[in-house]
Amino acid sequence: MQYKNGKEVFPPSLLKEMQQYIQGELIYIPKDKNQRAGWGEISGSRQLLTRRNEEIFQLYMEGWSFEELEQRYNLSNESIRKIIYKTRRTFNEANG
Repeated sequence: MQYKNGKEVFPPSLLKEMQQYIQGELIYIPKDKNQRAGWGEISGSRQLLTRRNEEIFQLYMEGWSFEELEQRYNLSNESIRKIIYKTRRTFNEANG
């Protein structure tokens, strides 16, 4: 988050209106819900996890066991199962 001076951002009429409510203090103006990025979209974390999960599913389809996948990715057996089942469901929906 970056500090901005109201004089540089708002039209004079809006600035004058806002000064009736607050002066000389910091105020946070949240983004519109339609403009908010989802978790990991900006940092790329979401895309990395999607690729990792697809890789886990692919290795499972190639015959890797849950235990081998747990060790390789340092995830619990339950996490591996959830990833595989969710990825399989998504794969099946996409391929009819």
